[in-house]
Amino acid sequence: MDRPLVGVLALQGGFEAHSRVLRGLGAQVREVRVPGDLEGLDGLVMPGGESTVMSLGIEREGLAEPLRALAGAGTPILGTCAGLIVLDREHLGLMDLVARRNAFGRQVRSFEADLDFAGLEGGPLRAVFIRAPWIDEAGADVALLAEVDGHAVAAQQGNLLAVAFHPELDDDARVHERFLELVRGRGGA
Repeated sequence: MDRPLVGVLALQGGFEAHSRVLRGLGAQVREVRVPGDLEGLDGLVMPGGESTVMSLGIEREGLAEPLRALAGAGTPILGTCAGLIVLDREHLGLMDLVARRNAFGRQVRSFEADLDFAGLEGGPLRAVFIRAPWIDEAGADVALLAEVDGHAVAAQQGNLLAVAFHPELDDDARVHERFLELVRGRGGA
């Protein structure tokens, strides 16, 4: 799977920046706005933005059940910032975790941090946090991958990868590379 087809949920938020990073890593990208856009995808990115607006858009477009089916079929999904929130138990229920919205504070409390991210080689990962959530609770099947000040900010559960920050806003593409490894690994299975 040299050029996997990755969808980027394009209802709201930073979908263009994710598309650029994915194309730069050799993926084909399709913007996802309606259920038919999910057909044939090898992976999906749920970007940052505003989780309430995203959730309303998912409901309005009838995407909730098709997204659950996509994840249930084993398609890898990357959720970033608001995308992490939308994946949690209280929203789409795809990951066995609970996110706390705006956990680090409002927009003026945005920050960057160097993370020790489990499984990523090459030293600390610089992460941009903007009105970021953190993971309040996680089930036994959820691997917590990074933390800031004792709060989990990255997790993986099977084919689902979620981070509380914005990897699309940095030149370091290792989070997207790890996601594409999941995508390519599934294609070979």
